[in-house]
Amino acid sequence: MRTTNENQRTDIYSRITDRIIEDLASGVRPWMKPWNAGNTDGRITRPLRHNGQPYSGMNVLLLWSEQMSRDFASSMWMTFKQALELGAAVRKGETGSTVVFASRITKSQAGEKGGEVDREIPFLKTYSVFNVEQIDGLPEHYYRRPEPVEDPIARIENAERFFRNTGAIIRHGGSQAYYSPVMDYIQMPPFETFKDAASYYATLSHEATHWTAPESRVGRDLSRYAKDRSERAREELIAELGSCFLCADLGIVPELEPRPDHASYLQSWLKVLAGDKRAIFQAAAHAQRAAAFLHDLQPDREDARHAA
Repeated sequence: MRTTNENQRTDIYSRITDRIIEDLASGVRPWMKPWNAGNTDGRITRPLRHNGQPYSGMNVLLLWSEQMSRDFASSMWMTFKQALELGAAVRKGETGSTVVFASRITKSQAGEKGGEVDREIPFLKTYSVFNVEQIDGLPEHYYRRPEPVEDPIARIENAERFFRNTGAIIRHGGSQAYYSPVMDYIQMPPFETFKDAASYYATLSHEATHWTAPESRVGRDLSRYAKDRSERAREELIAELGSCFLCADLGIVPELEPRPDHASYLQSWLKVLAGDKRAIFQAAAHAQRAAAFLHDLQPDREDARHAA
């Protein structure tokens, strides 16, 4: 049974990773699809469950990709059963979109010295969800058009307040943006050197994701970042995904074109993902933890979670 479960998990990892590799090989960063699809004038959000709760981690990437490829305007999804419980029905012939659920179960097993010991066994399963545009008979509020775009000035003020509330040391000067793990500060070029305010905060969201790495925050090991190309690629993938999550939460557009110092990561990501089918799942999970940590630093954490 254990071998069967492991094979199922491996197949899930492979199928999803292969889809992402295909996009990357053609020069497309799949997590950028929502903004690249001409939606920069609209309100990009994380995909939402039927109850309005946002999806997280890998499921954000999966459902963003599905929403764009199938031209759904709505960001809300639900299972076949949830639609029935709401008195609605998925239209005949509609196909669902895959999301994943990862967790652990505790089982008692025979120990080496006799007796039983509890072991945590990871499991990963997939299930299908449907966009509300594939469902008939839902209450009217499920079909409402996306809310009008928030005033750009208000969005920028919100982003400024968000990063100030993290307490991160943010220095300005020079021409490079980076996080220094040794000195524990974020370095940003002067605000006026960016093409617009959104670009500044999008870049800052990337560096703020790096800033979460120390053990006192979320605990990602950056000790091999400067020496190991693979480890550097993995951390940069985490930062890029974290930036996308934060940008969606804050209502700003991420860095659609890779920064000159990041352009080379595409081939590194391809190599990492081809060699490790779990890498994108791990990166998305790390990015989710980083974004959640930054939200939890906001004075009103409950409101921040609802905005996520």
